[in-house]
Amino acid sequence: MNEDALITKLNWFYSLELQQVNLYSSQARAMGDIYLAKTLDRIAAIEQQHVDNIAAEIRKRGAEPAKMGDVLGPILGRLSGTLTGAMGPITTLKVNITLEEKAMEDYKNLILRVGDGHLFDLLWNNLIDEDLHTAWFTNKLRELEKITRHH
Repeated sequence: MNEDALITKLNWFYSLELQQVNLYSSQARAMGDIYLAKTLDRIAAIEQQHVDNIAAEIRKRGAEPAKMGDVLGPILGRLSGTLTGAMGPITTLKVNITLEEKAMEDYKNLILRVGDGHLFDLLWNNLIDEDLHTAWFTNKLRELEKITRHH
């Protein structure tokens, strides 16, 4: 993969991760369940680490993170976070699982095309975090659906 194509891909992840930070933060504010709200806040903090790491990687390569990502990511994240958060925890978790699965797919596709050891490790770390988020969301969804069925 040439450097320009790689920077374009990294900017895609930069925007995606920014959107996730704002999505999860907005969802946390809309949640009545304190455990779910605190977990969404914690996941947003982890996603912010992804944003920071990807931004540093882009800068290391002599470019700047896309300004469009700085503008659209937070707006889209807040909007979708507020909407999904208002729909309740089950819908919120289903949306989050779908988003995380897409992020994992995209990370896997890029990892296969990267030769740089540091970037390879960074992408793997982000992929693993996304996988852990998906697992937590899936587990919490099952728990909530079980409670809903019994009531």
